[in-house]
Amino acid sequence: MRRWIEANAWTLGLAVLLAVLLLATKVIQPGFGATGLDSLARAALPFALATVGMAVVVIAGGIDLSVAAMMAVASVTGAVLMAGAGDGQALLAVIAVLALGIAMGTVNGVLIVVTRVPDIVVTLAMLFVWQGVALLILNAPGGGAAPWLRAMSAGGVALPGLPQGLTDWLPRGVVFLAVVTALIWVPIRRSKLGLRLYAIGSDPLAAFRSGVPVGQTRIAAYAICGLFAALGGLSVTMSTGIGEPIPGPYLLASVAAVVLGGVVLGGGRGGILGPILAVFILRTVRMDLTMLSVDPNVAAIIEGTIMVAVVMFGAILATRGRKA
Repeated sequence: MRRWIEANAWTLGLAVLLAVLLLATKVIQPGFGATGLDSLARAALPFALATVGMAVVVIAGGIDLSVAAMMAVASVTGAVLMAGAGDGQALLAVIAVLALGIAMGTVNGVLIVVTRVPDIVVTLAMLFVWQGVALLILNAPGGGAAPWLRAMSAGGVALPGLPQGLTDWLPRGVVFLAVVTALIWVPIRRSKLGLRLYAIGSDPLAAFRSGVPVGQTRIAAYAICGLFAALGGLSVTMSTGIGEPIPGPYLLASVAAVVLGGVVLGGGRGGILGPILAVFILRTVRMDLTMLSVDPNVAAIIEGTIMVAVVMFGAILATRGRKA
């Protein structure tokens, strides 16, 4: 138990910090309860899915600046396909959007591996490409979402044997995030692909000499990121009921959450739970600032300062780690 605690000390610290922030929220707003948790979960869901995708790429030693634009493409594609569609057609649309996300991520990865141009340059260029694609599909917010899809992120989850009042405290958004992340990441983490992701993030040359297909693994990392970006785009459509062609503020937030969650920017170290907790911490801070009636412009400055400070701190640690 002691070894486990020492190995997961940072994640446990984030969990404690989140609990403290939620208690502070209750003090600030005594009426904060199940409804407030549900709103927090729905607001954090797109950020959390974008962060998980970013974390996979960072663990593999890269970065993807196009994650928000890919989310926009997924959001508008899903909204257009589901507008007026039946339940069966909507399910096919969701599958198509997930496949599209994998395809977009794969394109990013192939371009990086084939051209050997730094990933930050390639994904920055692809940000504008995917943003243009999103605007071509839908030049203004619109489309629709299947009722069953919207219901997946709203309200509480009823658990057998628990009173209805208690089940309201388990938001569906959290359950949806936990289920999709576990279904995708846990099998990958326990497979050879998971080991290869960490290997190329730690030392690409050593991984190559050990027989790891570095190029294929890097492409796989970006494909996984594209899949989570597609899920994030669908979550935007789930919460709003329409497609949003303009990329949201998910890029810097996801990078900040990844670093705050304990993933080293140089790659090879970190997990997924820490970044997810970091997302909820950042969103809770934003919610508390709103409850305190802080000017929205000032709140944006504070939130942006926190994100920049976290990213800079992570970059400093990564640089020192490489020198060591």
